[in-house]
Amino acid sequence: MIAADDVEARLGELADPERAAQEKRYLKSDLRHLGVRLPALREVAIVAATSLDREQTLALVEELWRPPVHERRMAAIEILIRNTPLLTADDLAVAERLIRASHTWAYVDVLAEKVVGGLILRYPPLTATLDAWVRDEDFWIRRTTLLALLPGVRAGDPDLARLTAYGEALVGEREFFIRKALGWVLRELSKSDPAWVTGWVRGHLPVVSGVTFREAVRHLPDREDLLAAYRTR
Repeated sequence: MIAADDVEARLGELADPERAAQEKRYLKSDLRHLGVRLPALREVAIVAATSLDREQTLALVEELWRPPVHERRMAAIEILIRNTPLLTADDLAVAERLIRASHTWAYVDVLAEKVVGGLILRYPPLTATLDAWVRDEDFWIRRTTLLALLPGVRAGDPDLARLTAYGEALVGEREFFIRKALGWVLRELSKSDPAWVTGWVRGHLPVVSGVTFREAVRHLPDREDLLAAYRTR
């Protein structure tokens, strides 16, 4: 099993100080940044994840995450994504802990979609946890409830009942990251079921935020009609 410090050493060989400074500013991060491009970081993570079992995967993720280094945490996430098929339903708690410790969309979004969403598809009873998370005090956890629905949407098996329920719970949110996430899920669903999304948007015109609305209608065939209705609501 590869050690976390060996992963960081490999990432260090790929470091770009100028890129590190730019990313740190962009993400408004208080972590140390190495400036490794994501494709190269993923290659390092794939090598590290290969041949690991579940326990080794979780141990390496924990070791990588501990120091406040952006690329170590990104590598931890990529390793967890790579080995999500090894995880059990109990490991949803691992994803939750990382999400609560993330404080940035750069980590939360992939954990929500790839890890939490992947576990939900494999273990449908875990959706009961999402039902509780939708009213969690942590807005990153609330964002996760929406983004975790994306794998089902993309697989052609959207959980419309939960999207309806979560939409009702979150449509009035003032937090930008919640508004954006709701719009993204609706936008993705509109590619396969534009009629459902159109109906949802029309039914929520009085309360839907501009951020959610713009994302939701982006690919709808009756986008212009909805824009007109939105302007005169």
